[in-house]
Amino acid sequence: MTRRRRLVGAATRRAAHYLVATATACGLVSLAPVLAASPASAATQTALSETGWVATSNTNSSSGDAPQNAVSGNTGARFSSDADQASGMWWQVNLGSAQSFDQIEMDSGGYAGDYARGYEVEVSSDGTNFTTVYTGTGTSSPETATFTTQTAQYIRVQLTTGVSTNWWSMVNFTAYTSGSSGSGGSGGGTGQLAETGWTASSNTNSPAGDAPQNAVSGNTGARFSSEAAQAPGVWWQVDMGSAQTFNKVELDSGGNTGDYARGYDVEVSNDGTKFTPVYFGTGTASPETATFSTQSARYIRILLTASASPNWWSLTNVTVYNTSASSTLPAAPATGGSLGSNVYVFTPSESVSSILSTVNTISNAQAGNQFGSQRYELLFEPGTYGSSSNPLVFTVGYYESVAGLGQNPGQVVINGAINSYNQCNGGVQTECYATDNFWRSVSNLTINVTGMTGCFSGTDVWAVSQAAPMRRVDINGNLTLMDYCDGSPDWASGGFIADSKLGSTVTNGSQQQFFVRDTDIGSWSNGVWNQVFCGDPGAPAQSFSSTSGLSGGTAPYTTLASCAKTQEEPYLYTDSSGNYNVFVPSAASNSNGPSWANGNTAGSSLSLSTFYVVNSSSTVDQINAALAAGDNLLFTPGVYQYASTIQVTHANTKILGLGFATIIPTAGNIALSVADVPGVNVSGLIFDAGPTQSSALLQLGVEGSSANNASNPDSVDDVFFRVGGAEAGTVATAFVDNANDSLIDDVWSWRADHGAGAGGWTGDQSATGLAVNGDRVEATGLAVEHYQQYETIWNGQGGQVVFFQNENPYEVPSQAAWMSSATQDGYPAFYMPNSVTTFSGYGMGSYSYFSQGVAIENAMAFQVPQTSGVQFNDTLTVFLNGSGGIQSVIDGTGAAVSPSFGGPSDVVTFN
Repeated sequence: MTRRRRLVGAATRRAAHYLVATATACGLVSLAPVLAASPASAATQTALSETGWVATSNTNSSSGDAPQNAVSGNTGARFSSDADQASGMWWQVNLGSAQSFDQIEMDSGGYAGDYARGYEVEVSSDGTNFTTVYTGTGTSSPETATFTTQTAQYIRVQLTTGVSTNWWSMVNFTAYTSGSSGSGGSGGGTGQLAETGWTASSNTNSPAGDAPQNAVSGNTGARFSSEAAQAPGVWWQVDMGSAQTFNKVELDSGGNTGDYARGYDVEVSNDGTKFTPVYFGTGTASPETATFSTQSARYIRILLTASASPNWWSLTNVTVYNTSASSTLPAAPATGGSLGSNVYVFTPSESVSSILSTVNTISNAQAGNQFGSQRYELLFEPGTYGSSSNPLVFTVGYYESVAGLGQNPGQVVINGAINSYNQCNGGVQTECYATDNFWRSVSNLTINVTGMTGCFSGTDVWAVSQAAPMRRVDINGNLTLMDYCDGSPDWASGGFIADSKLGSTVTNGSQQQFFVRDTDIGSWSNGVWNQVFCGDPGAPAQSFSSTSGLSGGTAPYTTLASCAKTQEEPYLYTDSSGNYNVFVPSAASNSNGPSWANGNTAGSSLSLSTFYVVNSSSTVDQINAALAAGDNLLFTPGVYQYASTIQVTHANTKILGLGFATIIPTAGNIALSVADVPGVNVSGLIFDAGPTQSSALLQLGVEGSSANNASNPDSVDDVFFRVGGAEAGTVATAFVDNANDSLIDDVWSWRADHGAGAGGWTGDQSATGLAVNGDRVEATGLAVEHYQQYETIWNGQGGQVVFFQNENPYEVPSQAAWMSSATQDGYPAFYMPNSVTTFSGYGMGSYSYFSQGVAIENAMAFQVPQTSGVQFNDTLTVFLNGSGGIQSVIDGTGAAVSPSFGGPSDVVTFN
């Protein structure tokens, strides 16, 4: 937005393992486990001799299932954990002396389901200090991990994912050395992947002579062809038989030189149903090469996104490569320490004038510093600040986070006000807006409103838009979300408030949409298009109707009595000894009202000594070493640029940003990737796309996982994604959430409509703002704007969204450039494939402003399965300005919005 606005008994489980009958020489029948053949990659490498190797584990395995069985050479024996797989379980082998190796293979034999779901390979020279050299996930046995050559005496495999349906078994563990290999197992090697056993398909009507399989047949005299002119929505895909590791795809049309793809996406999947874009591009000649962040997936799909007439689409050869390499991490750095020079800590003993001198200096510098690199955290130790006669009143600008250091809001009291006002363009009083008031926050304190005079007497002003959260705030006095005293037209486009108490009147004013969660509300003034309340005592009653937002219509209130699943954001506080801690609130179900209303918020504390404090001198290797050691992360205010991925591999890792700390990938890497582990929280960060296209900025979990993390969910709070604005950048899908049961709370994914790289269709390119592949994902307070294809893709089952806000991309140059298929105009803001059978949405809106003077149409804002298990409630579209519009709200239902009817067009229920 800008100025527009399973458990079974052990005996039963053993009996369930796969057994086959085999004939003996006497004609009798014996039972033996089925052993899988080794993968192609192992056949190309040299296996290390296992003579003298000694294996151990930290499991309570019986003597019949001892760790040594995995390196005994006896394929009729196995190592087994004799318990359900759990994060932290390990098996290791002492090779007797230092050996060089670059690949390991784990084979569960006939115990087909007992492969490791998630694991790390660690190496050591002394059996004490281990370094992680590989992190992976499994989908079948055998599992192969390939990494840069290591020289070490010990190899440990440690599980990172639990599964309640299977033990962990290894009939054979093998280590290899060679340096390179082809494909194999669920890990894959380096170089070109072998295409043996691959199966290709397409959605084209290609004859047998031009069949999809030809592209992976190895016969350069044959081809796949679409047999029709290229059109958006046409796809070719390959099933590689098992999950492979890769980061490059080459498309060669051979002698059919004009039949290269004019525009295409590379999408990946582990189940052949949930596909995520990892690369998008345009072609000018054959061959075409797509390079992206390393992926582990079974399926690759090439999806056309552009038309070409009269050219067909031909592929003589599709080649997949893995060119990624691992690095050895340094020792883990020290934890705890200074929060840095951009964190200001105030105490009650300081005078109001002294505090104001500091905070006013910062806010004056940050008031218009929308895309600057300065970042600040302003912290108030427990106590009282200001008085009615000498109030503490100050303004918050860009990249300022204001927070109390008490365990609860009542321990830090501000007698005064904390404000955010309109910005008037060039000082012109008829161009005053809050629609660009992003990236600022206030949390964990009490405001006794005083010291405000004149038009704003008795009122705290929080005129903001997206990415400006208010959390855990107790306001005694009025609150306005619109700056109605400074110029006009005073538009505002927020916003998010959670876990707070707003004791008197809340003036919504011009706020086009707003989301409030688990907050006690005195009274609420009005609505505009989409005001959504979830678990808020005192909220206005449900009133959304087919006339909401129209003249004479009902108020656009969507009101839910409780929030189904929540977990408040972790926060920094000081204990009675003045030591820094991070409080981690517990997950809650059916929440209503502030978590602190009847005493302390439920949860647990972590000492700052469990956090590696990231500062400007921290390297990504140091960060990853800290994470590998099981440390949490706290980013001090600043902008961090890294050429490789920050990798979270341990369950329950907490990653906090202070002062809107910002992470930028510089080499096409994923900025931050979280393994398939539970209890991870990421909060308080901005992710900016870098100059080289990344597949994602944040990737949570592993697509296709069967984990159930309902009791310990991963969560993402106050995390904001930008493609452009601060600096030009590009990413395929900004945020990929593969984690089952994860919680998304206050996320704004924004492809910039102004700032660096913005304003043109070829600038700041990005296909998708959010892809959700996890099941049972809950999003509360979600905004995704201006992306060039499907802006939000929701593939997961059993999900829920409460409040969604979207704007279509502004700068679409022509209808032909923006087609989701040959016959469908535009791309929906929220897309859900027909494979999804359960979902619920509440208070979801999409707006159009096509700014190029061309009548661009979007066929529908929401495209979803028409099945009773998929429920949408209180859904709307609005025409903001420009040309063209949105032809329907959802699947052809709902009136069009256009220059002649700006809307809102409201659909109360769908399905």
